[in-house]
Amino acid sequence: MRAMVFDGRKRELELRDVPLPAPKANQILIRIEACGVCRTDLHVIGGDLKGPALPLIPGHEIVGRVEKTGNAVSNLRPGQRVGVPWLGHTCGSCDFCTTNRENLCDFPGFTGYTINGGYAEYCVADAQFVFPLPERAEAAALAPLLCAGLIGYRSLRLAGDVSRLAIYGFGAAAHILCQIARYRQIEIYAFTRDGDRAAQAFARRLGASWAGGSSETAPASFDAAIIFAPVGALVPIALKGVRKGGRVICAGIHMSDIPGFPYADLWQERSILSVANLTRADGEEFIPLAAEARVKTEIATYPLERANEALDDLREGRLQGAAVLVP
Repeated sequence: MRAMVFDGRKRELELRDVPLPAPKANQILIRIEACGVCRTDLHVIGGDLKGPALPLIPGHEIVGRVEKTGNAVSNLRPGQRVGVPWLGHTCGSCDFCTTNRENLCDFPGFTGYTINGGYAEYCVADAQFVFPLPERAEAAALAPLLCAGLIGYRSLRLAGDVSRLAIYGFGAAAHILCQIARYRQIEIYAFTRDGDRAAQAFARRLGASWAGGSSETAPASFDAAIIFAPVGALVPIALKGVRKGGRVICAGIHMSDIPGFPYADLWQERSILSVANLTRADGEEFIPLAAEARVKTEIATYPLERANEALDDLREGRLQGAAVLVP
């Protein structure tokens, strides 16, 4: 099969012919229909996330059809459409797994990082860590839900009961979250790179009541802020805009260092939280919610062999919405 492979020697991928993987007893073989391109892939390829399993096939927003099942799999059938997320495996026995916090598992496996992912024509996945997906929806449109959507949803849950929400960084995750928030009648303030009028117009089109640069001041304070941009300097800025008792949620798997700030900006029971990975329960809640809210992902599709171009477009901020590879 064809796959885009990262071998660690240079910061780009190489198109190769590799053996078709065979599913183990608890796995399924998936014929890939689409795979989203996520900022986490940039962090893996750029060396921000250490210790990838090399050589590696990246990609963890996978939509495909079950081609074959292992002999211990009974919950899925050939031909069924499934989605494969970032969390690909957990130990099931550590303290976190046994207390419904599998996203913090001590011995996890991650799709497209420690497990080969979806920048390919086929992949294998643990049958217990995939989600059934709508059969009739466009595959490429579903792909961003598997990470951008899920992380945005988990971030919103951690934000708590809010009526006014700030979003910093208006990319793939934010454009999905904005639609979920508006469905729940949450007012959105969108912060983009300074001067990025196109992103601000995009945010307003998706329902943001205000959009501006990250150095601008919103017309009112907010109950919580979610930071998708991997920029630590945004944390003190967001704290200044959050009301008493509010939360700042750092949603990225990687972020530059957070600069110092006065304790007064944190005082009055404000808090800073990070989001780590996801749980299967997140997916079981979010996938139906996205359909109910009629979330429409905005995508740019690329053939598999143009994965490096898609990554460059994401890195340079040339995308509105999400990039998706289609084998």
